[in-house]
Amino acid sequence: METANIITLISALGGLEAIKWLIHFVTHRKTDARREEASLDDLTAENHRKQVDWLEERLSQRDTTIDSLQNELRKEQADKLEWINHCHETELALKELEIKQCVIHGCTHRTPVSDY
Repeated sequence: METANIITLISALGGLEAIKWLIHFVTHRKTDARREEASLDDLTAENHRKQVDWLEERLSQRDTTIDSLQNELRKEQADKLEWINHCHETELALKELEIKQCVIHGCTHRTPVSDY
């Protein structure tokens, strides 16, 4: 090919800008690839950070919910224990009254003998 044809072809393809672009592409292709890869790594890292933040927030919400449910459970358990103690005291009082009950009415000699 003649030089005139090469110059005509280059000028038809963009002239001086095409030559600049070709030189830039050849000299900076690895740098540009590293920049793109770094940019993608940054986006991926940011996405992971956002996901971790969201999961931590969700976990703290669940912890709050669990704590409130546990507090409610403890209150209910305390209430049930109080009722159980009250029922046991009532049963003991009933047993004590059954023991002290006289089977012979109007008698000075109680059966069974009581200290009252």
